[in-house]
Amino acid sequence: MDTLYTLFHFIVAIGILVSFHEFGHFWVARIVGVKVIRFSVGFGKVVCSYQKTPDSTEYVLSSIPLGGYVKMVDEREGDVKEADLPFAFNRQSLSARVAIVAAGPLFNLLLAIVLFWSVFMIGEIGLRPVIGEVESGTLLAEAGFVEGEEIIAINNKATPIWSETINLLFSFAMQGEQEIIVRVKNRDDIEKNHILKIKKEDIKQAELLFKRLGIKPWSPQLDPVIGEVFDAGRAKQAGLQKGDLIITADNEAITNWMQWVEYVKDRPEITIQLIIEREGVLMPFAVVPEKIEDQEKDYGRIGASVDIAEELMAYLQVEYSLPPYQALIASIEKTWFFSTNTLQMMGKMLIGQASSKNLSGPISIAQYAGKTAAMGLVPFLKFLAAISISLGVLNLLPIPMLDGGHLMFFAIEAIKGSPVPEKIQIAFQNFGMLCLFFLMVFAVFLDIERLLY
Repeated sequence: MDTLYTLFHFIVAIGILVSFHEFGHFWVARIVGVKVIRFSVGFGKVVCSYQKTPDSTEYVLSSIPLGGYVKMVDEREGDVKEADLPFAFNRQSLSARVAIVAAGPLFNLLLAIVLFWSVFMIGEIGLRPVIGEVESGTLLAEAGFVEGEEIIAINNKATPIWSETINLLFSFAMQGEQEIIVRVKNRDDIEKNHILKIKKEDIKQAELLFKRLGIKPWSPQLDPVIGEVFDAGRAKQAGLQKGDLIITADNEAITNWMQWVEYVKDRPEITIQLIIEREGVLMPFAVVPEKIEDQEKDYGRIGASVDIAEELMAYLQVEYSLPPYQALIASIEKTWFFSTNTLQMMGKMLIGQASSKNLSGPISIAQYAGKTAAMGLVPFLKFLAAISISLGVLNLLPIPMLDGGHLMFFAIEAIKGSPVPEKIQIAFQNFGMLCLFFLMVFAVFLDIERLLY
């Protein structure tokens, strides 16, 4: 069921992003006067289609929902009727052809802006960005961070919730050797700056950077008291209730909630004998944690949360949203920031300053699609925006077979005053196709390596 869920949302994500990309080509082609023969959502066998007249655009839904395509009148792709020659792509002005080709990736960036705009207006409830235990030897320790400090800005960019804080911090850090200014405040609302010093060796891999930073959220010591008990969970089946205080597990004293969480995680499908206190009375229970399969290590789960005091919960959680105009400005800034950051990361991988293991292939993207969809609408929209930015930036690169490759040929045409010979274009496109094929194989290999190790 999890695999089908992940696959479904991966198909939905790719279908939306690629179809929007192709719609950009389609829309601009229609505006500049190029005749579009077919606009297809998906590839392969046609499932259903609509065509107003035999001479108008055919709108198609195809059987393989992993993208789409736009077919225009073009003499390079076959015979064109005499009446359609003025509307052929290859007969349009250079500026018109540039606009059509650039529209696809630009529409992906526009989609990211719209998605981020929606996220900012919908708002989300997140974890307050309060720093947890700072371990010695980490970059946070070297910069003088203290447990309990709340991060309020990174390089003058506001950090309202934990997830945004981590994304922003990693984005700045992966840009390369630099000093990152982190503004914090303590419980007395006294503000100060910490300077994180990032070196080249720190950014080779995202996993290594995370360990070097040593950043983790603040986790208060909580009593092992059961809060919500979820339906169909093992805690419910065992008879545990809200308010139960866990005294011992297999005769081992349980003194705080995190100790209990680790105890459960280490014992998937293993019976745990409990002594709990309920309304002043000690009672025995037995619970068998459900086995949850994970990429790194299987773990146990019983389906119960901790009981947190309302005052503490109110402090830990932050509700963050923006009015429409501010949300629009913030979404444009965010899209620009992640677009430039993506370009910089690609450049660093190309020259060896960042590990190629930062690449994500279709398996990883599918997993992210499933995980974010399970978390809710806002996380899934943020995932779509991030992938849309990556798709847009990648397609603008001057690589044959991509939109950027066509734009490169148009730039050469503008300089020399005539199109690049078709034989040369075909040779470069074949080379580009080969490069993209090997890049895809490499990305899939990395995905499989992540699954196995």
